[in-house]
This record gives sequence, C-alpha cells and structure tokens, in this order.
Amino acid sequence: LLTVTVFLSTLTPKFYFALTVTSSFISGLIFVFEWWHFRKYGTSFIEQVSVSHLRPLIGGVENSPPAPAAFSAGENETSRQNMPECKVWRNPLNLFRGAEYSRYMWVTGKEPLTYYDMNLSAQDHQNFFTCDTDALRPSDTVMQKAWRERNPQARIKAAYQALELNNDCATAYVLLAEEEATTIVDAEKYFKQALKAGEMIYRKSQNCHSQSPQHEAQLRRDTNVLVYVKRRLAMCARKLGRIREAVKMMRDLMKEFPLLSMLNIHENLLEALLELQAYADVQAVLAKYDDISLPKSAAICYTAALLKARAVSERFSPETASKRGLSTAEINAVEAIHRAVEFNPHVPKYLLEMKSLVLPPEHILKRGDSEAVAYAFFHLQHWKRIEGALNLLHCTWEGTFRMIPYPLEKGHLFYPYPSCTETADRELLPTFHEVSVYPQKELPFFIHFTAGLCSFSAMLALLTHQFPELMVIFAKAVSVVS
Repeated sequence: LLTVTVFLSTLTPKFYFALTVTSSFISGLIFVFEWWHFRKYGTSFIEQVSVSHLRPLIGGVENSPPAPAAFSAGENETSRQNMPECKVWRNPLNLFRGAEYSRYMWVTGKEPLTYYDMNLSAQDHQNFFTCDTDALRPSDTVMQKAWRERNPQARIKAAYQALELNNDCATAYVLLAEEEATTIVDAEKYFKQALKAGEMIYRKSQNCHSQSPQHEAQLRRDTNVLVYVKRRLAMCARKLGRIREAVKMMRDLMKEFPLLSMLNIHENLLEALLELQAYADVQAVLAKYDDISLPKSAAICYTAALLKARAVSERFSPETASKRGLSTAEINAVEAIHRAVEFNPHVPKYLLEMKSLVLPPEHILKRGDSEAVAYAFFHLQHWKRIEGALNLLHCTWEGTFRMIPYPLEKGHLFYPYPSCTETADRELLPTFHEVSVYPQKELPFFIHFTAGLCSFSAMLALLTHQFPELMVIFAKAVSVVS
C-alpha cells in the first residue's frame, strides 16, 4: 500500500489526462466495432462470443429456437416472388356508421373515422352500387349522386328522394341502414327491405344480362348489391345474438357466390364459429382458406395459432417447459404463434392488453396496425375464452424477432415487412390513437455498456484537462479507498 501511495504521488496530471484519453479512444473503437457488427449481423459480438464460448465452459446450455414448420419454405418462396405493395382492403367486419360509429362519437365526442377512410368507402360504394345504366332509372341516378355527397344528412336526404321515385330502390335502403339507423335492430329492418328489392332486381337482371354489355354491367352491380345486403344481414344477426342463423347465412352466401372470395366473407364466418366454440368447423374453414396460393390475413394466421394453442395452453407452464423441453404439440403451437406474429407483429400488444383498443376503421392495411386493431377488437374475447392461450402468447410471441433475419427488411416465413405501413395506418386510424410501428430489435446490453464507457472516459478526459489538480486528488482518493 505504501509503494502504491508513493507511486501515485509521483504521477503528474498529464499522465491522468493521457490515461483517460487513451481509455476513451479504446472504448470508442470497441463501441464502433460493436455497432457495426450489430447493424450487419443483428447481434452483439461480445455477447455472441460469451454465449457461444464462455457459457459452455461454465455449464450453461443455450436454448435454440425451434426449427420453422415444414410448410413455411414453399410459402416463403411463393410469397417472395409475389411481393405485394401496401394495398388497403375493405374491413370484412367494419361497423355500422349510424348504429355504432356515430354512437361512439355522441358518447366520447371523438370522431372514430378519418376523412381518408370515409373517402375510400365513398369510392367503394360508387364501384359496388353504380354502373353505366343508372341513367335508365331515375332512382339510381339520384343514388349515384348520393354516394358522392360528403355530408351524411345530404346522403340520407338523397336516399329518401330515390325512394320517392322508386320504392324498390335497394341501394337507398342500404344507405339508410348504414347511416340513418341508430340501432342494429333498425339497420336490420332497412336491410330486409333492401334484400326484398335487391332480389327482385337481381332476377330481372339475370334474365336479360346477355342482351348487351350494358346489361352485363347492370347484373354485376345488382349482384354486388345483393351480396352486400346478405352479408350485412348476417352481421346484424351475429350482433343481435342469433349466431347460428348468421353462420347459416354466411355459408349460403359463400356457396351461392363462390367467385366473390375477395370479399373475405370467410373471416366473418370464422369469427361467428369461434363465438359458437365450433372449433372443428373453424379448422375446416382454415383448411380451405389458409393455403399457400391465397393471401393471408391476421384473422387466418392468428386463428390458426389459437387452435394450436388451445391443444396445449391449459397445461402449459414456462418453468416446466424450460426443464423438460417442448413437446411436439407445444412446438407446433409456438411455431404457429411465431408465424402469426411475423405476419402482423402489432396484434399481441392488443390481445395482451398492453395497448388500448379503438373502434376498427372501415379499411385496413394487411400486416399493419389498422388490421391489428380490427382483429383484436373482435377476437380478444375468443382468446380469453380459451384458458392459458394468452399466457402462451405472452411467453412466446417476442421470440419471433430472434428468428427473423436481420436487417428487418428480410423475411422468414413471409415476404419482407412493408416499410409503408406506418404512413398508411396514420391515414386510416384516428388522430387520438397512437399508431403502432413495426417492433425494432433492441440494442444489446454491450452496445449500451460500451457507449456509456466511451462517454464516461471522454468526460473524465475533459475534466482532467480542465481541472488537473482536482482530478489528481480525486484519483488518489479513489485508489486509496479501493
């Protein structure tokens, strides 16, 4: 101790300054190298070395993630070849404007729909419910203008004008059901009137659709109206508790118009079957629509994960699984969860109630926050109903991000995650909702450590340069105490 004290007393402030500058420089080099290694490979070099070489020496065992499912490889290749852009889709489970969205606004004073979302709906209505032959029927001419009106009261007024010209104007009843009806019961009454009128017009169009291209266009429009009305009637029955009736209506609709699969009526059917707890029927629907050649959705991927989780979630324990390892059924469930989370990484925070829900928009962006909101809004109750399902999700969902190749623009089971989702979601979701962004990989501990060490040593060097006498006294005191 005496020798150390004598040695320290002979050191000059220049030595301490040189020492801190050198340590700052070395820690800075380590930090730059760590950051470069993380950007390129997604892991910390020091952490990787400690896990790979030091942990086995002290008796630790690294838990490697389960291998991807066999079906993933083909799906991955197919998806990469058909990488889609950010396309906005009509929400299959969108609510009723008058009976649900407007009631929310009356209670909270907040507008649940954005102008962009409503503008997309106006374009949908014009595409679905109008055609070139509208000039032949005065009521359809009025409705053509009604769908372009921005003011809801102007649209409702135009619908009544159309009914005065033609009491069997199906699209006028559709508009009143969507926007004037303040309850689901009232909306169902309007839709029943629309169904009666729509079926009559549809039969007439069928009889003369081959006469000219204009008649073919009219048949397509009348088909769209009929399918829309039947679907909304099924949704009314679902909301009013008549689940089995709703399921039958959806099945009949899918059989009658099998070519309209792009409307995603099967997602309505999946939700209704889950409410009935008819899991075998849910699996049968998934077997048909969870196919490599068909586009995926959060409803498809997370429902598949829920069914696999249901088989093991009741008895699943993370402590037990870490000791004995995962069984085959548990591996299948974890893989299904990883697959679902990679498709849409925003859903788990809503299902685990780590983030608050809002009313789903009328349009969604697949793999985006808007789709996550729409899915969780209707399916959270189904996850809660299965004991242990949310616990299994909580224990495993974050492991997905360790499996996705780095950088995040790459994919594992699906095509790379689109970079445009955040911008589109901000247009679709209300301003009072905090839009979820794609979860980024967190910086490893050693990058934080080296950054802190570099900053601390640089600060010491600066203080030594500015206050050499005080820093020498401080260094001697620290060394004596230690």
